[in-house]
Amino acid sequence: MILILGGTTEGRTAARTLEEAGNSYYYSTKGDEQEIALHHGVRLQGGMDADAMENFCLRNGIRLIIDAAHPFAVLLHETVNKVADRLRISVIRYERIYPSCPNPHIHWCSDFDDAVSQIQEQGISRLLALTGVQTISRLKPLWEEGKECYFRILNRESSRKIAEQAGFPTHRLCYYVPDGDERIILRKLRPEAILMKESGISGGFVEKANAALEENIAVYAIKRPALPKGFITVNGEHGLRRMVEKLLPEFYPLRSGVSTGTCATAASVAAIWNLQAEKRSVPKEFPVILPNGETIYVAAEPSVCPPCIICEEGKLFVESEATVCKDAGDDPDITNGMEIKVKVAIPYCKDNDETSSLLSDAGKQTNDASGTPIEPVVIIRGGEGVGIVTIPGLGLEIGGPAINTAPRRMIEENVRATLYRLPLPSVSSPVIVTVSAVGGAEVAQRTFNPRLGIEGGISIIGTSGIVKPFSSAAFINSIRKSMEVARATGSNRVVINSGAKSEKFVRMSHPDVPAQAFVHYGNFIGETLKIAAELNIPSVTLGIMIGKAVKLAEGYLDTHSKQVTMNKEFLQEIAQNAGCEETTCKAIGGIKLARELWTLLPEHELSLYCKELLRLCHTHCNPLLPNGELEILLITEEGQIIA
Repeated sequence: MILILGGTTEGRTAARTLEEAGNSYYYSTKGDEQEIALHHGVRLQGGMDADAMENFCLRNGIRLIIDAAHPFAVLLHETVNKVADRLRISVIRYERIYPSCPNPHIHWCSDFDDAVSQIQEQGISRLLALTGVQTISRLKPLWEEGKECYFRILNRESSRKIAEQAGFPTHRLCYYVPDGDERIILRKLRPEAILMKESGISGGFVEKANAALEENIAVYAIKRPALPKGFITVNGEHGLRRMVEKLLPEFYPLRSGVSTGTCATAASVAAIWNLQAEKRSVPKEFPVILPNGETIYVAAEPSVCPPCIICEEGKLFVESEATVCKDAGDDPDITNGMEIKVKVAIPYCKDNDETSSLLSDAGKQTNDASGTPIEPVVIIRGGEGVGIVTIPGLGLEIGGPAINTAPRRMIEENVRATLYRLPLPSVSSPVIVTVSAVGGAEVAQRTFNPRLGIEGGISIIGTSGIVKPFSSAAFINSIRKSMEVARATGSNRVVINSGAKSEKFVRMSHPDVPAQAFVHYGNFIGETLKIAAELNIPSVTLGIMIGKAVKLAEGYLDTHSKQVTMNKEFLQEIAQNAGCEETTCKAIGGIKLARELWTLLPEHELSLYCKELLRLCHTHCNPLLPNGELEILLITEEGQIIA
């Protein structure tokens, strides 16, 4: 069992992440004012000291604690650490994401006492505190000595009561407005300074600070307190799930994985790490910033060979390589286990002596004329096993590598962040990243790539960077890409089929439709039609064989066998409504496969049966394509078409 200590945005996200498992857990908040919907979680309310928390964990078999409380809840963090140490259970700290480069004009304070001292020393007489109602007492030396202080608090009776008990004048309370413009209150009160806590991105830290600085108002910020050393830190939902899977493997029925884009990014980071002149120890996992801003750690292997010098268009580069083995978790991904190799080439500085780095002089920063640091240009190339785009519709350059937009951005962002983070010298442009996939050309033949006009290899994909262990997510994404390619052909009609067999037969009915306008829906008929509607495709032909057709007629838009099985009673009902004989209806009750209907029904009844079957299919599908024309073709085992 897992215990979440929440009450925050991170707590809410942690609960949503655990809900995916379908298993029970506890969600605890000090008060009862946070609204949160729990389906599998048990809500707890009220604070717990160390003894109470220990007793609760023992009674309820708690094996993992997720501390998603506010970063300034120091006492709670200490209590959790004490209990975890006593019971020898792990603690995952769901930390917030903090700006990597905070504004240099902010006055940082080590704690509340330091903030009071700095504000007093600077002679600030008009202050707006955005530190919360619980800090009114801690900042009493400021507002008791006659300074004009205002506190912004939540518009709750409980918050007003706390302020009243502290003796703070109620006429100097103002209230937080969700999604409000920070400049409104600043222009109304015109404080000389604001005081904040380092609350991270989810706490609106950047917006508050920037709004004040734009209004020429000084910003004082209290640094977040250090966390206990034993906590395992994550800063997002994907990292949280991966860590829960690692610590309690049985909690989630299926294990998540990472996309090929994340693999390429992790290999890029590891290759840059390999450029360090002095390497103390090789880490097993490397940090990767995902598109949502969180950081996860991915296993990668830097090459055992030292970086080498290469020549590229007459220029010298230092090149390093690293490899990541694709782990798709429990998703049936065809690229699972594939090696993604990346070579990173960085400009070589000829003036270095034998004892210096292969790059430019250590400690120097490349800046523009105004002194702003210049970020190097990152060029991304496809190597062996990565496909080449040959037709439009994918949003990628024709003739370029099949590396999608999201992975490209991930690679670029992480390359720059790693160059900034590591103790490397300054780096000029360009940085060249070459992504390869071992065996990619062969594997690609078993994917949709040839149909999409991607030749010679796989695609480097991934929108979130994470492979959720639901094959539907990856498949539906492939369908969307195929539909976009189909639309780009200019064809007014797109033909969707479950697979190659049905497509072969439907092609004969629509010989003028280009090959790229034939799309496989697998089992996801409903999702495919929704995508067609989103893309404003005027005409859609749905080719379907009878096994899927009988499921679709019953209203199942996902026809996978794991989702729905053949309903013989429903098939008998169709026969009755179609006017079939009673003996036929009874015979249907004895079939094991839907395709037996082709031989079971007499010819005159089969026509009536198929007409009713198609009518029901249209009933469920037509609403999904409200502005388009839908043609449904029922395909026999011999390839005959019934419309």
